[in-house]
Amino acid sequence: MTNRQPAYRGKPKSPTSSLVDQCVMATRKNSLHRTFLAFAMLGALLALTACNGAVRVDPASVVTKEPVSGGTLVYATGDNEPACLDPIVSGNVPQALVASQYLEPLFFQYESGEIGPWLAKSWKWSEDRLALDITVRQDVTFTDGQQLNAETIVENIAYIKDPKTLSSTGILAVEKVDSVEKVSEFTARLNLSTPDNALLEHFAQIWVPIQSQKALARGAEANCLAPVGTGPFKVDSWAKQQEIVLSRNADYHTPAPTAGNSGPAYLTKVIWRFLPDHAARFAALQSGEVDVIDVLQPQNAVAADADPALETLIGSRPGHVVNLTLNTRTGPLTDVRVREAFVRSVDVGAALKSIFMDTVPRSNSVLSSITKFNRQDPEAYSTDIERANRLLDEAGWNARDSEGYRTKNGERLSTTVIQNNAVLVPVSVLEQFQHSAKAVGFELVISQEESASFSARRFAWDYGLSPLYYTKNSPSVLNIVYDSANISSVIKGGYHANNNGLTGPAANAIDKSLRLAATTGNEMKRAEHYEPAQRLIDKQYLSLPIFDQQTRLGFRSDVEGVKLLSPLGMPTFYDTWLDRS
Repeated sequence: MTNRQPAYRGKPKSPTSSLVDQCVMATRKNSLHRTFLAFAMLGALLALTACNGAVRVDPASVVTKEPVSGGTLVYATGDNEPACLDPIVSGNVPQALVASQYLEPLFFQYESGEIGPWLAKSWKWSEDRLALDITVRQDVTFTDGQQLNAETIVENIAYIKDPKTLSSTGILAVEKVDSVEKVSEFTARLNLSTPDNALLEHFAQIWVPIQSQKALARGAEANCLAPVGTGPFKVDSWAKQQEIVLSRNADYHTPAPTAGNSGPAYLTKVIWRFLPDHAARFAALQSGEVDVIDVLQPQNAVAADADPALETLIGSRPGHVVNLTLNTRTGPLTDVRVREAFVRSVDVGAALKSIFMDTVPRSNSVLSSITKFNRQDPEAYSTDIERANRLLDEAGWNARDSEGYRTKNGERLSTTVIQNNAVLVPVSVLEQFQHSAKAVGFELVISQEESASFSARRFAWDYGLSPLYYTKNSPSVLNIVYDSANISSVIKGGYHANNNGLTGPAANAIDKSLRLAATTGNEMKRAEHYEPAQRLIDKQYLSLPIFDQQTRLGFRSDVEGVKLLSPLGMPTFYDTWLDRS
């Protein structure tokens, strides 16, 4: 197992902002090298151990300031506007970004992977690991006055598993929970169909938050407009296609274990705006119209470095890396030799160097570099034109048409990659892949899609390749995206988690390793099973890893305490305050 964590230079803004829960740090404007995979900082000048590396810190840059209460922060997102503010419905990154401000989970997962309590007070597994007792805190009240208790867990899991909720991420997280029963006023028992060693990790995700059962009873429509949680903020209003207004929860007292604050948030309000145009969003940040932006583009990160009024905070997210997933169900990619030939024909490193200004390290694993048990294998995904040509010859694609593309039985070697800006692989990267693939005679057709048509084509298996990622704080993400059981739609006629569609003996071997990894109660054996599972996945060339998912923030220099919250690297503004006195 390799956990790639290179050291980069950078300076924390203050002790408050340096208490970052992911392997990430703020970089200053005069830094010559950008950092996208830096290190968790547990204190202003503490030695860094969680990310297996060290970082140079300038003690003179650490300024102790007293946080100021009050003020409104304006956040502009480049992600799609959620269709629902409840992350259990569907379950995507845009929902997670905003929901992290007003909802909280049962457990907290530290950057080391260790699970600790949050809304839960304690937990206990049965000897056969088929039952889990969870005891919640007795001092927690939702913003609608509902007390947190065992019934809350019962109703939340019932809500997730109800087909009418249309959950995808959440329902996959609790798929092994057969039933939930109330043991006492504050203890619930989860009965499982099979052991699930990722269950506590699942309950540390914002996609499986704990919401007021009184609010859930209002119905999906009301809950989508204004979910009710225990977080530092609550939803005031949502003007669709414009903004969400969040206001401070004056009674808040359940911060994450690594938070710097202990009472209510410093900010009075957070206004969450939707600005999908990258140039317009960065211009709004430069002008001071907004305080924080996400989906920071590489050229804008460079510009922010040169601007004394701006800062950046950029870090990896855990889970399945940003990749091109290959559809094995139809067309030439049904042949593993053709899949490998495509992977070997493209130069990912050159594309990242060109398009991302050499600031984003390429991935050589299907798991993010900060995900437990990730196995980096540069050889498996290296560019090898000679091997690509040989594989295509062996597969029978050994003739060429007038444009130089390979053919077999009069058919051109061609496949289509569907693209949507929300999935983080820009057209310019695909165009470079297109150019290099043509050199071995492989036609790559790029089809740019709107969000709706992208999803529709993916759900209908109408693609050769698709850029995808899956944010998850556990190696069990591999069970979701590669187990053949998840080829079928989670929602009727819609979302399927496995997008490669591989079946047969090779898929059976992958399934066996993944299922052993998911059920063992021993962490060492868990690692031992995920290692061969990754080897089998690599060998089938089901995905082309490109780079780690990232949260990429730009913000005004007078915004203090901007942090990324473990385990998913979502921004949190609980510790944030405005230095504008």
